[in-house]
Amino acid sequence: MTKKGKKTVKKEPNRKRRSLIKLLIIVIVTAILGYSASFGLTFGFGTQQYRIKPMDEILGKGLDLVGGVSILEEIEGESTNDQVNQTIEMLNLRLNKFGVSETSVTKEGDNRIRIEVPGKYDANEILESVAKTGKLTFNSPDGEELLTGSDVKKAEAGYDSSNQPIIQLTLTKEGTTKFAEATKTYLNQQISIKMDDDVLTSPTVQAEITDGKAQITGSSTLKEATQTADLINAGALPVTLKVVESKTVSGSLGVGILGKTVKAGAVALALVFIFMITAYRRPGVLASISLILFIVLLLGVFAISNVTLTLAGIAGVLLTIGMALDANVLIFERIKEELKSGKAIRVAVDNGFKKALSSILDSNVTTLISGFVLYFVGTGSVKGFAMTLILGILVSIFTAITVTQTLLKWSVTAGLIKKVSHFGLKGE
Repeated sequence: MTKKGKKTVKKEPNRKRRSLIKLLIIVIVTAILGYSASFGLTFGFGTQQYRIKPMDEILGKGLDLVGGVSILEEIEGESTNDQVNQTIEMLNLRLNKFGVSETSVTKEGDNRIRIEVPGKYDANEILESVAKTGKLTFNSPDGEELLTGSDVKKAEAGYDSSNQPIIQLTLTKEGTTKFAEATKTYLNQQISIKMDDDVLTSPTVQAEITDGKAQITGSSTLKEATQTADLINAGALPVTLKVVESKTVSGSLGVGILGKTVKAGAVALALVFIFMITAYRRPGVLASISLILFIVLLLGVFAISNVTLTLAGIAGVLLTIGMALDANVLIFERIKEELKSGKAIRVAVDNGFKKALSSILDSNVTTLISGFVLYFVGTGSVKGFAMTLILGILVSIFTAITVTQTLLKWSVTAGLIKKVSHFGLKGE
């Protein structure tokens, strides 16, 4: 009995210490992540310097925030899904020459394609590039045209004997003759395959090819090889497009709104933190940490998912912040009810989370369903709003159920929360 008693007494301080250390680590990591997301972070070792960009530089911004050109094209006649996808790839290739990474070419409805080029304000220049018929050429190192798209019978992606992605070319009878002469002349030199002025690939000729069948190596993935093969097969646009709508969007209004929105969000967050700490005391502090982590994680998910932020998307973010807060309120109110009924703090915390879980899931699942409906039925800004809403809800469920619960249990174990008064209730 005595030995067991000593073992228990010794074990409790260790648990408290470990829980306290874990809490401190989470707080420090959250602070670093929050600062990095807001202002960026530069660090280095010796002469080597590294920089973490702030989210403002990482996240793509839509036309309503930075301005640009928006064009809606309609496909004339019948078209297959493969033809539409090939057309989108071709348009992306043509627009990449503007050097705008946020360029968006997306399918809208059954037979329309929306083109958005942020930061460009000459609609005629964009239209001229989009309207090109598209010419595929094989060029020598000095730019001489050796073959054209009409000399290619088929291009398809696959793997070679060493399991590396390749593009397999099959040439026409005339193309075979031209290619045999070209590979003989430019052995151990590069032949560039171009679409208009854009280089698709520049393979090095490793042997004289006389049978009209060639393999192009150098693709990093099968997907990349497939895209290049599709473009070679397409040659010109596989469908005829007509302009339905063309407009230049000014970003000055969006920039002003964005600045005001950020300030309003910062003030709102400060008020939320004050409310949570006033109403729930120490658990309120933990909820504030969880909310900061939620925002950082959500922005990180946006960056990984290449989400383009728009004013409608910002509205979705603000809505999900409110839902994340609501989940914490539900949890703490359930815990308070358990404490009022005379339960011990540790038991009240466990029961509170269990009882709040169904309410949190019910409200979030119904909103998720609405988000998915908006995403698959809506277009443009509605789709952007739905995407940010869906991602925000998924992250908020994780932070409320996992992060807040873990922080609260660690705090109870560490002895930071051990009285009902720490929850804002009267009593010891």
